[in-house]
Amino acid sequence: MSQPVATGLMRLADDPPAFLRGSRLGLLCNPAAVLPDFTPAWQVAARVLPGRLEALFGPQHGFFAERQDNMVESEHAVHPVLGAPIYSLYGRTRRPTPEMLAGLDWLLVDLVDVGCRVYTFFSTMVACLEECAAAGVGLMVLDRPNPIGRGAEGPLLPPELMSFVGAHAIPLKHGLTLGELARLVALERNLGVELEVIACQGWDGGDFATTGLPWVMPSPNLPCLDGARVYPGQVLLEGTSLSEGRGTTRPFEIFGAPGLDPETVLDALEPGALDGAILRPLFFEPTFHKFSGQVCGGFQIHLDDPAAYQPLRASLALLGAMNRAQPGLWSLREPPYEYEHERRPLDLLLGDAQAVDLLLKGATAAELEARWQGDLSAWEDRTAPVLLYPA
Repeated sequence: MSQPVATGLMRLADDPPAFLRGSRLGLLCNPAAVLPDFTPAWQVAARVLPGRLEALFGPQHGFFAERQDNMVESEHAVHPVLGAPIYSLYGRTRRPTPEMLAGLDWLLVDLVDVGCRVYTFFSTMVACLEECAAAGVGLMVLDRPNPIGRGAEGPLLPPELMSFVGAHAIPLKHGLTLGELARLVALERNLGVELEVIACQGWDGGDFATTGLPWVMPSPNLPCLDGARVYPGQVLLEGTSLSEGRGTTRPFEIFGAPGLDPETVLDALEPGALDGAILRPLFFEPTFHKFSGQVCGGFQIHLDDPAAYQPLRASLALLGAMNRAQPGLWSLREPPYEYEHERRPLDLLLGDAQAVDLLLKGATAAELEARWQGDLSAWEDRTAPVLLYPA
């Protein structure tokens, strides 16, 4: 059976560019970077470019994706098979230093981004683009489909809310691949970095389920594709006192808090906000993280039509319904959050501080969405020059 979509890693395995054969290489990846037979990216690179792989780099959660939570840092290490250094880019430094890049000609990047600005693999890639430009090292993205497809939601991030969960002025749900994002950042920042993207073959911007590619969790709290599909909205709960489902078997799909009355919240939900999903009331007890060992009322989001589901709209509507139905049930999380010690976490996540205030005062999802429709039209124009796949 033919493979519907070939990733950049698959194309590298089949036909590595000739100029890489004499180059000294670094590789930024984690265990989700695999071939369809689950061969990891580091093994592919070592096989097709023998003796060329000199340094490895790991994003948030670690090169082996073993670290569970935000601001749980990874240490530098040595790869047990290759003997190459593994540099953590989520620890004392969150960007490669000149010493880490010394001697390299190219840094290969194979990360499974999940289509959301706050997923920090994007911020790590931006830091790598900047540092590679400064060091005269080329950067090559081994591209992969955006697992939640095309389509954008949310405000364009303003300069005053830039952070490690927002490294460039893009919407919360951006609709691009990591390769397209790299092209956008290099262009708009005029970085002068030597940038190559090995594009996917056969991806039409559609649903990941049709690609024929396996889902390997890119981070510990996205074990399932549906978790990634709801993530661009449900990640906002990290900026609140509500449980986003860490400590359950379906993070981000399951959420709630002690004392939440599911039926009362359902009655307060604005119509049409959860098109494409069924909201199932439940009770759960997280095994760790927020409310560990406490019974929480809440919901699980079951997607029955992922193409119709708009994750940010849904989560804003849910937050608003909980606020109206049970005032005081949830509050804003206080800093620190992702290395930010002063600004409100929910402001950084959503990318619109005024919208957060309006949400707290009772604004509906529809009213909030109206704030950034002009930005999203401009986003289509901005991204047109860097697209590699059908829009």
